[in-house]
Amino acid sequence: MAILLLGGVHLLIYGTVIPTNAGMERWFWLGISGIVGLAIGDLFLFKAYISMGPRIGLLFLSLSPAIATLLAWIFLGEKLSLGSIFAIILTLSGIAWVVLASNNISQEEQTTDDATKRRIDTKGITAGIIAASGQALGVVLAKNGLKGEFPALSANVIRMSTAFLALWLLTIFQRQVTSTIQKVNDQRSGLLYILGGAFFGPLIGVSLSLFAIQNTSIGIASTIIALPPIFLLPIGHFVFKEKITWQAVAGTVLAVTGVAMLFWL
Repeated sequence: MAILLLGGVHLLIYGTVIPTNAGMERWFWLGISGIVGLAIGDLFLFKAYISMGPRIGLLFLSLSPAIATLLAWIFLGEKLSLGSIFAIILTLSGIAWVVLASNNISQEEQTTDDATKRRIDTKGITAGIIAASGQALGVVLAKNGLKGEFPALSANVIRMSTAFLALWLLTIFQRQVTSTIQKVNDQRSGLLYILGGAFFGPLIGVSLSLFAIQNTSIGIASTIIALPPIFLLPIGHFVFKEKITWQAVAGTVLAVTGVAMLFWL
């Protein structure tokens, strides 16, 4: 669905479904970025969600900016001021605080259904670390493919296309094509949510994140991109009637302060 949306928008803006003006080197860097960041990174992120729940999974994902900053320093020679490094640490600390506070559900709110209980085990931790590393490495690889003012939307089409091919090759290899299509057919009501997720996530979110990476340092961009747990707080409170603790509010203030410092420094 994301590829259909991206291809349609790319056709309207640039006149082609895929970027025909991208050279082989750009296709290589963005393609590898898509496989590492989207196919592998997201695959293990979902595994972490299933194993440990979305909140702890997001906590592991918040490691991604730190890993991306380190990789950018080693391989791309990007440097950050001490003030920016402090602001990044402040932001990530706030995010971690929010996620952990949100995970401390009171005993009476917990369900007795064993199927819904999550536990932190070796499998979940491994999946979380691989997901964070994949996301970080994918960002660094994408930076190479974005050189020369290449359109972020075009870069997103390349990344999403290669990730699509990689995932479906894996699906074919695991002989799950028929069962996957059957599950989609049996749960058609979920397609509308998938379409909404594809519109706001891969189309808008990923395209703008590539634009951010292209126009600022990887450390700053990836730190700001790691803010979803903060944005989910009011949604959880007003839509899903979740309780917001003072720790979550304090963590939010800390994270927002860190982001504000990134703009000031």
